[in-house]
Amino acid sequence: MLKRPVLTSLVLITAGIIIGAVIVSNLSGGVDLGFARTGEPVRLGGPAPIQNANPAVKALGDNFVAVAKAVTPSVVAVTVTSSGKGKERSMPRDFWHFFGPDLKMPEQGPSQGFGSGVIITPDGYIATNNHVVEDADANGIEIVIHDKIRYKARLIGTDPSTDLAVVKIEAKDLPVAALGNSDNVQVGEWVLAIGNPLELNSTVTAGIISAVGRSIGIIQSNTGIENFIQTDAAINPGNSGGALVNMNGEVIGINSAIATTNARYQGYGFAVPVNLLKTVAADLIKEGKVHRGYIGVSIKEVDQTMASALGMNDASGVMIQELVAGGAAEEAGLRPGDVILSVDGRPVNAPNELQSYVAQRRPGDPVTLKVFREGKTFEKKVGLKARQEEQVAENAANPGKPEDESDGDAPKLLKLDAVGMSVRGLKPEEKKEFDLDKGAVVADVKPYSEAFNRAIRPNDVIVEADRREIVGPTDLKKLFDSRKPGDAVLLRLKRDNNKQTAFVAVQIPK
Repeated sequence: MLKRPVLTSLVLITAGIIIGAVIVSNLSGGVDLGFARTGEPVRLGGPAPIQNANPAVKALGDNFVAVAKAVTPSVVAVTVTSSGKGKERSMPRDFWHFFGPDLKMPEQGPSQGFGSGVIITPDGYIATNNHVVEDADANGIEIVIHDKIRYKARLIGTDPSTDLAVVKIEAKDLPVAALGNSDNVQVGEWVLAIGNPLELNSTVTAGIISAVGRSIGIIQSNTGIENFIQTDAAINPGNSGGALVNMNGEVIGINSAIATTNARYQGYGFAVPVNLLKTVAADLIKEGKVHRGYIGVSIKEVDQTMASALGMNDASGVMIQELVAGGAAEEAGLRPGDVILSVDGRPVNAPNELQSYVAQRRPGDPVTLKVFREGKTFEKKVGLKARQEEQVAENAANPGKPEDESDGDAPKLLKLDAVGMSVRGLKPEEKKEFDLDKGAVVADVKPYSEAFNRAIRPNDVIVEADRREIVGPTDLKKLFDSRKPGDAVLLRLKRDNNKQTAFVAVQIPK
């Protein structure tokens, strides 16, 4: 049994502990343990662990917020209805367009797809991707703007070569996106992607520019122009046609594709540069079609082996494979085998760099090319032409009887072991098919050999080697036998798949 003085002391101590706990709890901003008066709020959480954030970090975050607020109203949602005329698109492995949740349009039956668009004029012109709207029914394009108002849109025009399109809604005083200068884009700068992925309207994600000038082979056309800006900002199906925006709130690209193995975001997206959009959209709005200048060449990147075969000091420029008959390049005096080093003073080291620059010019515009030919460098002024049907100029057949390269009805087979391929003479039906009476047909290519790695394939016909006509297999073997290890040999081929010619350089292994 406790005595009164002891009991009194215990009561006082207990009361003091309770009161102290309540006071400490209130002062700390922590949890009210339930001893507060009835009706007062329960306090949860504590004070911010960092009261003074790094000003630079806070400023960056504030900039993201400001850009998102400013640009999001100019990005719209696009819904496209197709009544069965859509078709599945064959895409290169690991690359997909963004079109709706499922990415593919069925071969039959009605379907719907979802994408994005960017308002480019206050009276309702909207830029998007060609692949978003190309299969739309006549009245099958619907636009939802930032304040949730819906409009039916009409198609103004498309440009499959750049995967761009323009549609129009009847509205006034719309919020217009600022269009920047994609030529100034630099790898490493921050960007925001704004669009409607997976039907999640007005979604904003952040990342950096991870590469520029990408060609990924997704525009399946011989007139395709790819010079994509690559970003790691998260973009998914439905982002197609949306905005890629810099930290000034300027649109620098139109999101168009992703690299993926599961049809969803895995780290890399691709946007059409806005400078290309400016040219395309202006033509589509004004005339409903694009007036684009063409040089009239088929070109290929020059690598070190090709440079060695040409006698160049370094691997730079793009080589002319063929000329379009009657095209601007042919009229200017350019030749197959010439290497274009620059256009209007801008270095050119990949085919898409030349294509994207020229694509922003109109027929009649002049461009100045710096050209390497047989050890000499000179300039050529070329007046661009409008595109005509591709008619590749064929070289005139040289007179003279080809050497007999056959053994009865079976063409003689000669091995070029140094580069890993075998060649034979032309069969009579091949002479007719290729419109040739001379040359050496590639009969076999050893896997992973030099010839294989340089993309030489069976049924290619070798018509020249080091700019010398090849009459038959023996002629070609003599030339290779005269070369030493480390030498590069420039071959001109006629391809079996399209009957066009191409230059390929092979290096004899050391």
